[in-house]
Amino acid sequence: MRRNLLAITAGLALTLGGAAGAAAPLKTAIFAGGCFWSAEHDTEHLPGVTNVVVGYSGGARLNPTYGNHAGHLEAIKVTYDPAKTSYTKLVAGFFRHIDPTDPNGQICDQGASYRTAVFVANADERASAEAVKTQIGKVLGKPVATQVLPASTFWPAEAYHQDYARKNPVAYNAYRVGCGRDRAIKAVWAGR
Repeated sequence: MRRNLLAITAGLALTLGGAAGAAAPLKTAIFAGGCFWSAEHDTEHLPGVTNVVVGYSGGARLNPTYGNHAGHLEAIKVTYDPAKTSYTKLVAGFFRHIDPTDPNGQICDQGASYRTAVFVANADERASAEAVKTQIGKVLGKPVATQVLPASTFWPAEAYHQDYARKNPVAYNAYRVGCGRDRAIKAVWAGR
């Protein structure tokens, strides 16, 4: 009987440990979608997303700041639960919140730091991002300007930029309406 109890206890421990151990660790993805306030605002509502941090990526400058990030794109680092969404779905969701045909920025935010990109960390991410990009081009019937780039260091932006839309709803909504972002994105994706 003692041997059976030990076997049951060991089996239960393996089952419980296996269940707890089966949960996949959270993953991250980096996107550049124009103004990082809007990219953060739109992405944090996608299924499976647990956190979004705004910052800078893609450039050579160390420790970039808002006033000094030449060469970098305004970017977001997205933490997501792979048990609730896939990388491919996340990339597709990102594309639906930008104008991927604009090579010079996004809506009222034009210039090098507002260009769009998907930063990929490995061959699987590159294959997924390229497949989504190809599909988006077919859906829109236009060339997609969003680049798929190798991941580089992500530098978090200053604290006052983090969660900007949530912390400053009046100012953010005035910016978003004044920019015409929702109207422009809706026009890009109308009927698609």
